[in-house]
Amino acid sequence: MSKFSNFKKLNPSQIPGDLKITELVDKYFLSYNAARLREACQLFSDKILEDDVTVGVTLSGALTPAGLGYSAFVPLVEAGFIDWIISTGANLYHDLHRSLGFELFQTTPFVDDLKLREEKIIRIYDIVFDQEVLFESDAFLRKVLEAQELQKKMGSAELHYLLGKYVRAREKHLKLEHRSLIGACYENGVPVYTSSPGDSTIGMNVAAMKLADYKTEIDTELDVNETSAIVYDAKIKGGKSAIIIFGGGSPKNFALQTEPQIQEILGLDECGHDYFIQVTDARPDTGGLSGATPSEAVTWGKVDPSQLPDTVVCYTDSTIAIPIMASYALAKTKPRKQKQLYMQRDKIVEKLKKDYLVKLETGN
Repeated sequence: MSKFSNFKKLNPSQIPGDLKITELVDKYFLSYNAARLREACQLFSDKILEDDVTVGVTLSGALTPAGLGYSAFVPLVEAGFIDWIISTGANLYHDLHRSLGFELFQTTPFVDDLKLREEKIIRIYDIVFDQEVLFESDAFLRKVLEAQELQKKMGSAELHYLLGKYVRAREKHLKLEHRSLIGACYENGVPVYTSSPGDSTIGMNVAAMKLADYKTEIDTELDVNETSAIVYDAKIKGGKSAIIIFGGGSPKNFALQTEPQIQEILGLDECGHDYFIQVTDARPDTGGLSGATPSEAVTWGKVDPSQLPDTVVCYTDSTIAIPIMASYALAKTKPRKQKQLYMQRDKIVEKLKKDYLVKLETGN
């Protein structure tokens, strides 16, 4: 037996001009982070998108201003490839602009910011838009927040669901081709959470409305229980849980803390997420990987130790990885039936509560 029998031969071939995305990834992403991206694509398509897997995705970094909401995440949601989301509020807010009929433009990062300021132009690295876009988006948000159905305390999933309803109506009214991520999630029953509700323009507008005696309030404890219940429900029914992380930050930890919440805080039997993919440009040795590697996550109970081979960390820019992963999965995997988790929130939280109270009473 050859001492290399356990290894796959690295066998490059010349790249043709009419390459499909699946061939590009499978045959030419051979080593280093290209290989990790290949592994992420294959894990996502071949295992994570099985019918019994509940797929959570986290979003951080300015992904929607770059167009990735409509171009990549909306098709994944509509194909049933994403079951629940944790996002920064900024990604949800900036995805509204195109839905309201506004335009964003490409530039270079090497521009005169003082001149842009004088011309009332906002810059996000190499993306620019008129300052008025922010004011008009805020005005739309405040109008939505005046609605009677929002005058209560609710989880961020319900807030985003209701906002998605109004955003989708505006897109239809304007006869736009563009569809926002939040509108697509509304139509497909995908709950969208934000781990830091006050840390975005959506949260800032909620706070401003509070000063005017409106009653909209975000229940962060409910968010913790709902996200934990999503994972718990998937596992007690014999299914699996997958977390796909783009970037890191608070959304990553909020998604991964569901398992310590179930095991450590509620004392219910569990063994961690089954699948874990992270696309990041952060390093673990500086503390900047926002929750660190899958093997470290095992020590917290966040990842099932028996599933470590089904974890991938790819060190690259999310704006590179997302279109490739989305295109690969859509080309290779048939659409899944929508889980419609938004509509099941009350039921699964009640089950989590019931099992927790039994645990408290019996100690078992």
